[in-house]
Amino acid sequence: MKVIVLGAGILGVTSAYQLAKAGHEVRVIDRQPGPALETSFANAGEVSFGYCSPWAAPGIPVKAMKWLFMQHAPLILRPKLDTAMLSWMAKMLSNCTSTRYAVNKSRMLRLADYSRISLAALREETAIAYDERMQGTLQLFRTQAQLDASAKDVKALAADGIPFEVLDRDGCIRVEPALKHVREKIVGGLLTPKDETGDCFKFTNALAKRAEELGVNFSWGTEIRRLDVDGGRIRGVVTNTGKLAADAVVVALGSYSPLLVRPFGIRLPVYPVKGYSLTIDITDPLRAPESTVMDETYKIAITRLGDRIRVGGMAEISGYTNDLGHARRRTLEHSVMDLFPGGDASKGSFWSGLRPMTPDGTPVIGPTKIAGLYLNTGHGTLGWTMSSGSARVIADLVSGRKPDIDATDLAITRYAA
Repeated sequence: MKVIVLGAGILGVTSAYQLAKAGHEVRVIDRQPGPALETSFANAGEVSFGYCSPWAAPGIPVKAMKWLFMQHAPLILRPKLDTAMLSWMAKMLSNCTSTRYAVNKSRMLRLADYSRISLAALREETAIAYDERMQGTLQLFRTQAQLDASAKDVKALAADGIPFEVLDRDGCIRVEPALKHVREKIVGGLLTPKDETGDCFKFTNALAKRAEELGVNFSWGTEIRRLDVDGGRIRGVVTNTGKLAADAVVVALGSYSPLLVRPFGIRLPVYPVKGYSLTIDITDPLRAPESTVMDETYKIAITRLGDRIRVGGMAEISGYTNDLGHARRRTLEHSVMDLFPGGDASKGSFWSGLRPMTPDGTPVIGPTKIAGLYLNTGHGTLGWTMSSGSARVIADLVSGRKPDIDATDLAITRYAA
C-alpha cells in the first residue's frame, strides 16, 4: 500500500520505519527542513518505561491549586476563552479518581513495556547510537509525604510486573553518587531500573536515515493543508505543492493533530501542554547524574546525555504558544543546581516544546471512522518512551495484522464511551 505519514518527530519517523519494514511504500511529510525539530528536539531525554503515570491522578486538583502559588511551580495555567482548552481540562479532572487512575496507568504501562521490548529490538537491528544509557530512573523524594504517596505507583508497578526498588537516602546515593553532596535534602526514592536515557533528536535523525535506506521518501518544508477524503475513505493529502494520493494516512502531528481531523467530525481530545528544557555541558562528571533523576517536588527530570545534562519538565497550559518564559528557566536552574551543585546552568541552552496530552494520559493509536485514516498521537511527556511500541502497533493495524499487545483501548473509540 501507499502510506503517508504526517509528521517527522519521533512518532512519525518510527512509524514510517516500521511501515516500510512491513513492505509498504511510505512517504513522510513535515513542514520543517529535517526530522525532530519541534517537540522531539530537546525533550528531557528519559525513556521511562517504569516511571509512566497519568497526570490525572487522585489529589491532583488540590495539588494544582497549591502549585499555582509556588515560586518554582511545576504547573502554570494561563486560561483563555478556548473551548478546546476548557473541555480538555474538564475531561482531565474527570479522570482524577482512583478507579480511572488505575485503568489509565495500566494501559500506559502495557504500551511502555511493549515499547521497551521494541526499542531493544530496534537498537539491535540498526546499531543506532544516541548517547544511550541503561541505568534506570530515580524518582527522588524530598519529603516523607512524597515517599508515602508513591505507594499507589508501587502498587501499579507490582501489578504489571514492572521491576522497581524503594530506596532510603543511602540507597539513592548508591544509585546516584553525586547526591552525597546534598544528602540532607532527600528522604528516599523509587528506582525503576529498566528505564533508559538517550538523545531523542539524535535517535530520530539516525532512524530517518535507516528509513530512507528502506525506501521511505521524506518531503521536507511541505505545508499540510488538509486531508483528501471522499466517500468515507481517505484518498490522500493536500499540500502546498499539490495533492498526494495514498491508500492510508497516519496522523502523527502531535498537538496539531486535532486541528487536521476536526473538519471531518473527529473530536480528538489532545491539547498542547508546554514543557521546557535546559541543556548544560558537564564540567565535573563526579557531580553529575549517572542516569535520570526525577525531582518529584518540581516535576523536573535531570538526565545525563553523554557530556551534557538535560533538565526538562514543567507543564504550562497556555494554548499553542511557544515563547520562552524566563521564570521557567529559573525553575530549571534551581532544581538542577539544588541537587547537583557545581556546574554553570546560566550557560545552558533554553528550549520549549508543545507536548500533545490526552486527558487520561494514554495516547491515541489506531483507526478512525474514516477508512484508511489512522492516529498515532497524544503521548504527552512519553512520546520518546512509547514511540517504538506505538510504531509497531500502528504498522500492524495498517497492515491488517493483530498487534502483539491489546490495542483496542488505545484507539479514539474509547472516548465514545
